[in-house]
Amino acid sequence: MKTTIVTSIFLTAASLAMAQTTPQVGAVAPAVTLPSNDGRQVSLNDYKGKWVVLYFYPKDFTSGCTLEAQNFQRDLAKYQNASAIILGVSVDNAESHKNFCAKEGLNFKLLADTDAKVSEAYGSVKDYDGKKMSARNTFIISPEGKIAKVFTGVKPQTHSEEVIQALAELKKS
Repeated sequence: MKTTIVTSIFLTAASLAMAQTTPQVGAVAPAVTLPSNDGRQVSLNDYKGKWVVLYFYPKDFTSGCTLEAQNFQRDLAKYQNASAIILGVSVDNAESHKNFCAKEGLNFKLLADTDAKVSEAYGSVKDYDGKKMSARNTFIISPEGKIAKVFTGVKPQTHSEEVIQALAELKKS
C-alpha cells in the first residue's frame, strides 16, 4: 500500500512538472533550428503557413521508436493531403538519423537535438540512467506558428492515427 501511494505521488509530481514546462495550446511554438538526417539545418520558420507535426522520441532503432516512425511513414500521404509536415526530434546525431531513415525507408526529416535544448524547450526531456533523452511527446503547430495540440506520453502503436484525427478536427475549426 505504501509503495502504491508513493508511486502515485511521484507520478502526479512528474506529471505536474511536465505540465509546467510543456508549451500550452495557443502559445507561440518555441524556435527550432537543428541539423537533419540529410545534413541540412531545418527550422520551424521554414514551414510557416503549413501545419507541422513535431514529434519527440527517445532513440533511433529501438522498437517503440521504430514502430512510431513506420506508422508516420505509412500515413505520410494523409499528412501531405492535410498540408502537414512531419518532423521527428531525438537526441541522436544526424548520422544516426540518416542511417535510421535509410533502414526504415523514412521520407520525412529527423532532427538531431544532441544537446537536448529543443527537447527541453518543449518539456520533452527524460533522464535515463543519467543521460538526457527526448520524451515521447508530440506537438501540432498551426500555420501561424502556434501550438495547436499537445500529446504527452504517446503510445507508438496508435499515435499516427490520433494525430491525423486531431489535424482534421483542427482544420475544421
